[in-house]
Amino acid sequence: MKPDNVASKPKAPYQIQEIQGIGAMLEQFHLIAQLNPAMSKSRYAQLLAQMLPNGYRMVGVFVADACVGLSGFWINTKLYSGKYLEVDNFVIDATHRSGGLGKALSDWMEQEARAHQCDTIMLDAYVPNSAAHKFYFREGYHIKSYHFYKTIAADL
Repeated sequence: MKPDNVASKPKAPYQIQEIQGIGAMLEQFHLIAQLNPAMSKSRYAQLLAQMLPNGYRMVGVFVADACVGLSGFWINTKLYSGKYLEVDNFVIDATHRSGGLGKALSDWMEQEARAHQCDTIMLDAYVPNSAAHKFYFREGYHIKSYHFYKTIAADL
């Protein structure tokens, strides 16, 4: 048995590549739904249409030509963090978890941040998602602050 702080190497051959265009992103809704089960595909399309003009990008982990994991991300700058890469909706298909693909995707994100000369990487993880918290701590993340959220639209 491997220790909790050591990620396994991916078991299957995989490829990490950027997912470009709203059509290709919509094809990955099955993964987004695993992380956001209450979201409809039409809402996902609506949000992507708003996010893409603001620099939103997506990268996927592919095994045998099937996307089995993905993450969206943005690159921007804030006063408290400097230039940053923000991870958004990082998810590995439930049938492929604990196989090293999350680690591989996380490593890709860090390489992308370094390539863009970012100072930090940041993300939000849902409070009840303790498996994600354990993963991110293992990957060297720490809790810097609370992310407060106030719903002002009736349909959210």
